[in-house]
Amino acid sequence: MTDQTAALVAQIQAHAGSAPVKLGLILGSGLGHLAQAVQGVAIPYGDLPGFPHVGVSGHNPHLVIGDLEGVRVAVFGAREHYYENGNAAAMRLPLTVLKALGAEALIATNAAGSLRPDIRPGDLMLLNDHINFSGLNPLIGEKTDARFVPMTTAHDPDLRAALKASAKAVGVALPEGVYAWYSGPSFETPAEIRAIKILGGDAVGMSTVPEVILARFLGLKVAAISSITNMAAGMSDEQISHEHTKAMAPLGAAKLEQVLRHFLRTQL
Repeated sequence: MTDQTAALVAQIQAHAGSAPVKLGLILGSGLGHLAQAVQGVAIPYGDLPGFPHVGVSGHNPHLVIGDLEGVRVAVFGAREHYYENGNAAAMRLPLTVLKALGAEALIATNAAGSLRPDIRPGDLMLLNDHINFSGLNPLIGEKTDARFVPMTTAHDPDLRAALKASAKAVGVALPEGVYAWYSGPSFETPAEIRAIKILGGDAVGMSTVPEVILARFLGLKVAAISSITNMAAGMSDEQISHEHTKAMAPLGAAKLEQVLRHFLRTQL
């Protein structure tokens, strides 16, 4: 553990207690209200030296440590995206701290556009794999051989099965699919969406893949869920915008909260 990580862990535990965290959650656009359900302590990113600056509306840049459905969790109310400062590894320090706090697993959420007519705005999609369409990687520059991270089962089969079981128990549809990471911040063109569809993508978004890579590098198990906010470019006549994303995200967020609460209550 580096001195920086140790100092952050000490600072966080001074506020939130030293009990180990079991699970981390990263909340995507429009999903930040889930952090309010945690019974614990909220620490602004600005109070945590080295934590990323987050300049995207619809995100709540606080680290919340506490109990949710009887499980000790660490909730990241915001993430820094690559498109903000050109840093694919922006979430490396927060995830390193998460691991040092004792977490064994990470669940990432995001807002995404659908490429499948059977997955519509307001629906959820469980990621069973991803495509790094951007070609960027948060481990570029890592000096050790640990950078050669196997990604065959990056989206953990056991976590996915548990989330599927919870979704079924609460009556929420949770189809699986492949998520393609596009760097943003501009939305994709219809031609790019056609290319992603040919490559096997089922949804597209501007986040999550860097965190999945970093989490696997750190030895965390990972699962990820998309809240579908729109059909991807060329798939419908709707106007795609960030405001539209924020407006639609709560539809999926209500379903996501049901799934996550049941998962925490029964699967961990």
